[in-house]
Amino acid sequence: MSPSTAIASAIEAARSISLADSAYSPLSDDELLQLTREAARLQSLAATLTAVLAGEIARRSAPALGQAGLAQRRGHRTPHELVRVTMGSTAREASSAVRVGGLSTTHPWLGAVRDSLSSGELSPAAAEAIASGLGVPSAGVDTGQLSLAAAHLAAEAALLDADRLQRRARELRDDLDSSSIADREAERRTRRALTFRRRADGMSHLSWTMDPETAAAVGELYDRVTSPCLGGPRFVDLASAIAASHIADDERTTEQLASDTFLELLRHAADRDSSQLLGRGAPQVRVLVTAAAIAARGHGFIEGQSDPVSIETVERLVCSGTTIDVTLLSGQPLDVGRSERLFTARQRLALAVRDGGCRWPDCERPPSWTEAHHINHWARDHGSTDVAAGILLCRHHHLLAHNNGWEIRAGDRGEYWLVPPPAVDPSRTPRPMPTKSRVMRELERAS
Repeated sequence: MSPSTAIASAIEAARSISLADSAYSPLSDDELLQLTREAARLQSLAATLTAVLAGEIARRSAPALGQAGLAQRRGHRTPHELVRVTMGSTAREASSAVRVGGLSTTHPWLGAVRDSLSSGELSPAAAEAIASGLGVPSAGVDTGQLSLAAAHLAAEAALLDADRLQRRARELRDDLDSSSIADREAERRTRRALTFRRRADGMSHLSWTMDPETAAAVGELYDRVTSPCLGGPRFVDLASAIAASHIADDERTTEQLASDTFLELLRHAADRDSSQLLGRGAPQVRVLVTAAAIAARGHGFIEGQSDPVSIETVERLVCSGTTIDVTLLSGQPLDVGRSERLFTARQRLALAVRDGGCRWPDCERPPSWTEAHHINHWARDHGSTDVAAGILLCRHHHLLAHNNGWEIRAGDRGEYWLVPPPAVDPSRTPRPMPTKSRVMRELERAS
C-alpha cells in the first residue's frame, strides 16, 4: 500500500470515531483512562508522520540548494515557514516537526531514538527531550557513549513523561562528562535568545531564554518588582509603610506589575542612551485612524498590530506625540513621480498605512521589517517612485521578487496581484496580495 493510500485509509478510519461527549459517558474510569492513552498514542503516531514529512521538506530546502530549494521556490524564507503554512500549525509546532524529522541527519548517534520513533514506541516530544538533554559529542563524550545513553533513555521513555525524560537525559550527560562543566556553561550561554511573536488573538508573546548569568541579573530585577506583592507588603516601621503605601492599593496582579515595570525600564533605557544600542531614541508607537473614525468616536489601530484600539487610546497616544495627515486619492496616498530614486520618508509612512506590512501572501512581517519595492523596476521599466507603483516587501521577499522571476501587477481599483514564475506555476496564475492594514480594509469596505 502506498503512503498516500495508507494515510487516506487512516483518515477515513479516524473519522468513524465518535467525537460526541455522550459516547464516552458510560465508560468506567479504567476504560476512560485506557482510551485516553490509546488516543494519545494515535496522536503521537500522527505527529511522528508529520515530523518525517517535515524532515523531508527541510532536506529539499537545504541551505546549500539556495533559491532552488523547495521552500524558496514556493516563496518561503525557511522550511519551517513552509511547513507551518502547509500544516496550518503554529510556528512552534512547525519548528518542532522539522527538528524531530531531521534527527537522523543532525544527530546520527540517536539511532535507538530514531528506531523507537519510527516504530511508534516513542513520541516526537520524547525524542526531542532526549536529543536536547543529551546534547552533542564533545572532547569528553564521544558518539558511542551518547548512542548507549540514547538507547538507555529510549527504553526508559515508557515510564517517564517528556519533561522528566529531559531531566533524566541531562543527568546522564552530567554523569558522562563531569569534567566539562565550563564547556557546558559556555554552551548554555550560546543558547541565550529573545524572540517576539505576535499572536492571533491580538496579544504578543516575548520569550526570553536566559543562561544562568543573565537569569541572575534579570531575576534580581524581577524580584525587586514583584516581591512586595507576594503575600502582601510587609514593613518594619511606619516610615517605610507610608513611603510604599501605594503598593497596597495597586489593583494590578504580580504579572501585570512586572510587565508594566519592565516596559518602563526599556523605554527609559532606550531614550537615555540611544546612541549606543538602538540609535533612534525611545520606541515609537504609530497609531492609525481615519478622520471618519475620529468624528464618529470609532476606533483606530496601532501599526503592526491586528486588533483595534479605542478612540480614547488613540487620543491618549496622539496627545503625547505628533500627527501626520495622509491624503488618499482614489485609494492611494500621494506621489512624487521620478523626481526621487528612493521612496521618501513620507511615502514610506504612506505605504505603511496602506500595506500594513509585507504584502506577500502568508508573510507577517510588520512595516518596520520591510523595504519599498518598485513594481515597475526603476531601471528596467523606467518605473516611477509613486506610492501606487510601490509596495512593501520584507527583505527576503524583495530579493525573491528580483532574483526568481516573481512579478507584481497593480489592478484598476488599487489591488495588487503576485504573478509566480513559470517554474512555480506554468500557467502564471496571479495570486491576490491583500493589504495587511486594518485601516485600509475598513476604508475598502466603507467604499
